[in-house]
Amino acid sequence: MGDRVVIIGAGQAAAQLALSLRQGKFSGSICVFGDEPHQPYQRPPLSKKFLSESAAPESLFLRPANYWREQGVDIGVGIRVERVDRSRQRVVLADGGEAEFDHLILATGTRARELRVPGMALKGVFSLRRIDDVLRLRVALDDARRIVIVGGGYIGLEVAAVMRAAARDVVILEAEDRVLKRVTSPVVADYFDALHRRRGVDVRTGTGLAAIEGEARVTAVRLADGARLPADLVLVAVGARANDELATAAGLECADGIVVDAFAKTIDPTIFAVGDCTRLPSRRYGRRVRLECVQNAIDHAKAVAASILGHPESYDPVPWFWSDQYDVKLQMAGLGEGYAEALVVGDAPAGKFSVEYRSGDRLIAVDAINDGRAYMSGRRRIAQETEAIVSPGNA
Repeated sequence: MGDRVVIIGAGQAAAQLALSLRQGKFSGSICVFGDEPHQPYQRPPLSKKFLSESAAPESLFLRPANYWREQGVDIGVGIRVERVDRSRQRVVLADGGEAEFDHLILATGTRARELRVPGMALKGVFSLRRIDDVLRLRVALDDARRIVIVGGGYIGLEVAAVMRAAARDVVILEAEDRVLKRVTSPVVADYFDALHRRRGVDVRTGTGLAAIEGEARVTAVRLADGARLPADLVLVAVGARANDELATAAGLECADGIVVDAFAKTIDPTIFAVGDCTRLPSRRYGRRVRLECVQNAIDHAKAVAASILGHPESYDPVPWFWSDQYDVKLQMAGLGEGYAEALVVGDAPAGKFSVEYRSGDRLIAVDAINDGRAYMSGRRRIAQETEAIVSPGNA
C-alpha cells in the first residue's frame, strides 16, 4: 500500500490506529499531528495516580519517541491543524504548512466544558484534561489547603479522593440533586456520596456556583444562594465537549460529536473519525452515542485500521469504564440510560456489590463496586442480550 494517512490528534485512539495499521502491514506514510508538546499518552491516570505522585510526563507515554520512528510513524507534537481542505485532500497547519492525505482520521478528542461564571480567569482556577493541566495544578497545590471542586462526576470525585489523601480540605459543589447524576443510579451515587463524606469531603448537592472571587487569584467562591466559601484553589470538572470544530468547518455532519457510520466513516468517504470526538450508531442501544473511554478509543481505532486495510468491520461495542476512588474500584459495562429496573446484587453495606440495569427482559448495563467477577459476567451477558436489538436509524 502506498496510501498517505494523516491523523489529527495524538491521544490513545491515534496511537492505536497507527499501531494497528503497521501491525496490519500497512506500508504507506502515517503522519500524526498533536497540538500538545507530548508524545501520545494515556489520560485516565491524570485525575488519579499521576496527580498524586511526582511522576514525569514520560511515565504516561504509550510508547517512547524512538518506537514511533522505528515504526515509520511521524509524530508531530505541538502542531495545530488550522483547516481541513476536503476538495484538495490536505490539511492546513497553523504555521502555513500543508499535508496531503488519501485517508484522514479525526481523533481530536474532547476538552473541558467551560463554566460561564465571573472569575474563571483568576489564577488558581483549573480544569483537568491534559498533562500540562496536572503539572500546573501540582505547583499550585503546594500553597493550597482549601480545595473547591465544581462538579460531582468521575473526575471531580477522583480528584477529591486524591486531595483528601493529602489531608487537604475539600468541598464538592454539584448542581444536580446527587453526584454522578448523569451516569449512574441513585444507589451507586448514594454509595459514593457517603464514601466521600466518611473521608471528610464536604459534599453539597443541588448547589449552584454564582462566581469565583479574588483579586489576582482565587480567594473564595460565591454560591447561588449567596453563601461564600473560602478557597485557595478551584477545580472545574463539569464534563467535556467534543472537539468537532475542524469537522464542522469542513462541512462534515456534527451533533455534539462528529457523526460517523458503523465503520467510523464521515459523510466524506476519505475521512474517518474515531474515539471520544465521535457520535456513532449503536444497534445495541438503538441510538447514536458518544463514548468517552479508553475502550472506545482503542477498539474504534482498530475498526478504522481494518477499513483502511481493506477488511472493514462494523463497530458496535459493549462499552466499559472504570473509576478508582480511595480503595474502591468502580467498574461499569454497558449504557444504563433509560433503564426500567435497577437490581442490587451482593452486599452493598459491606462495599462489595453490583447494580444490574434492565430494559424489558434485557440486561443493558452493570455497575460493579469492588466486584470484578460481577463486572466480567455482566459484560458477557450484556453482549449476548443487547446484540443488534434495534436499528438506530437516524437517531
